[in-house]
Amino acid sequence: MMTYEEKIGAEWMEWQHKLLRRPGLYDQVTRKVQEKLNGYIPEKVHKGITAAVKSMVQLVLFGSRYTTSSNPPADLSLMHREALVRHKIESYRKTGAAEGGITGAGGFLMSLADFPILIGIKIKLVFEIASVYGYDVKDFKERLFILHIFQLAFSSKQGSHQVFSRMRNWDTQPMLLSTDADHFDWQRFQQEYRDYIDLAKMAQLIPGVGAAVGAVVNYRLLSKLGRTAMMAYRMRHFEKRGLLENVPR
Repeated sequence: MMTYEEKIGAEWMEWQHKLLRRPGLYDQVTRKVQEKLNGYIPEKVHKGITAAVKSMVQLVLFGSRYTTSSNPPADLSLMHREALVRHKIESYRKTGAAEGGITGAGGFLMSLADFPILIGIKIKLVFEIASVYGYDVKDFKERLFILHIFQLAFSSKQGSHQVFSRMRNWDTQPMLLSTDADHFDWQRFQQEYRDYIDLAKMAQLIPGVGAAVGAVVNYRLLSKLGRTAMMAYRMRHFEKRGLLENVPR
């Protein structure tokens, strides 16, 4: 029988293959639709999302209120750590779905409020996941890694390839950014993030279906983020053990 490490190693390899493959027709069509959709979205919405994402970058890097509820024992096995991670992901998915349903039912203005609220839920989830895997979220470099997880989860195909390359061998590479948040290209980040979620989240503004759409979309976005975080920390686990040295970049 396969060990747990072998099992998740195979899952990681499959995930990496899907992540790095060339954009298909669906990806290209979706990208064009998103670009066209941007022209129809009110400038007020664009500015709101831009401000929320910029605040998100600063909160991830410097926000003292984003801490974790508890730290697991240092000698906890990887299998048990990931059981805790799955439990947290499910809990946050339910919270996000409930929040999306409530704001979606409240109409246009309430749906606009969903963006910063959902970002806060996402930040807290990844901080919790990092802690369960044994990483100190007070460390600035770990917060940078968390920011890269967000980019990896919510970027275009081309963007995710670039982010993934920067995340490889994270523990042995020097600091990528200074401690000045203004040096981070948050504008590009917010554009990628906005383009990724616009197509789904804009339907939340439609009267009559906003509640259902908000609940489903938030659940899926948190699922995507949670899985991406798990794969990112698995990668670091395998790299520390020299198990990914022959894996192509």
